[in-house]
Amino acid sequence: MQLLFQLDLNPTEDLDAVFHHFWTERAPDDRARRFVEEIVRGVRETLDRLDETLRRYAEHWDVGRMGVVERNMMRMAMYEMLYRDDIPPVVSINEAVDIAKYFGSDESGKFVNGILDRARKDINRPAREAIGSSGTAE
Repeated sequence: MQLLFQLDLNPTEDLDAVFHHFWTERAPDDRARRFVEEIVRGVRETLDRLDETLRRYAEHWDVGRMGVVERNMMRMAMYEMLYRDDIPPVVSINEAVDIAKYFGSDESGKFVNGILDRARKDINRPAREAIGSSGTAE
């Protein structure tokens, strides 16, 4: 979330430099680091589609006028729901709501939950299961 927040307020094409600076202050294991970078790159690469999807489900809300925390949590969760079959949609939603409440407010959590839950209903895969490499629910 911190990286997406930073990139939203200070856009750059040089993600490698952003990651390098970010990781110098932290010591994640390789798996966590790889996961974070995949999500951030994925969100940035599909940003236009994610924002269009958010516009469709956030009736009467302009994406640019949403809070930075809420907007980026929904982008991340929406990316996971649309492109990461290894993450169950309800997990993406729950994490987005929890993080939005932590960095925003209780109202942030309700706002994020409402929009993401509407979107989840239109996603054609199990809400509570990851899809394995064989294409079956796990």
